[in-house]
Amino acid sequence: MSIESPQRWLTIPELVEILGMGVGQVRRLIEDRSLLASRIDGVLKVPAQFIRDGEALSELRGTLIVLADSGYTDEESMFWLLNNDESLGATPITALLAGRKAEVRRVAQALGF
Repeated sequence: MSIESPQRWLTIPELVEILGMGVGQVRRLIEDRSLLASRIDGVLKVPAQFIRDGEALSELRGTLIVLADSGYTDEESMFWLLNNDESLGATPITALLAGRKAEVRRVAQALGF
């Protein structure tokens, strides 16, 4: 699986600086599904789009939980969030950033059926 659109990826040290947290706190955000990370060239990274105004995008956590409940792996969730979805007419992360949380979660929930 590859991601269609070019992404800016943030490393854990960059997230520590942006979020003003310790490394452990950033890793906890990933563990509790407030953020989603992928290993790229062996380095754990998070798409910059998952951060808004110096914080983890609040709408992301619930969406990631819905995707997990629908049977999606973290890799599949990352792919879905960052690639265009016909029913949304945009990438799901773009729709989340535009305030379309309920619509994104409805589509994510339907993926499990």
